[in-house]
Amino acid sequence: MKYTFKTSGTCSTQINFDLTDGIVRDVSFVRGCDGNLKAIGKLVEGHEAQEIIDILKGNTCGYKSTSCGDQLAIALEQALAHQAE
Repeated sequence: MKYTFKTSGTCSTQINFDLTDGIVRDVSFVRGCDGNLKAIGKLVEGHEAQEIIDILKGNTCGYKSTSCGDQLAIALEQALAHQAE
């Protein structure tokens, strides 16, 4: 299932991804640090959502209380909860 998540507190403004049977695919970020965010998308491709959440949740960026990785973890948590309903 395809998801779109509006980020908060980061340079990126949106995350798009596919979550099927708990596996994450096709992650893309809108705006933000292009090279780093493309790298995150490649690194998480084909991995289980919960594994990504466990790794990225709580990661911060500079003085901010969140990061693009943290926002991806939050998006994945919400998507998993939605699928469990």
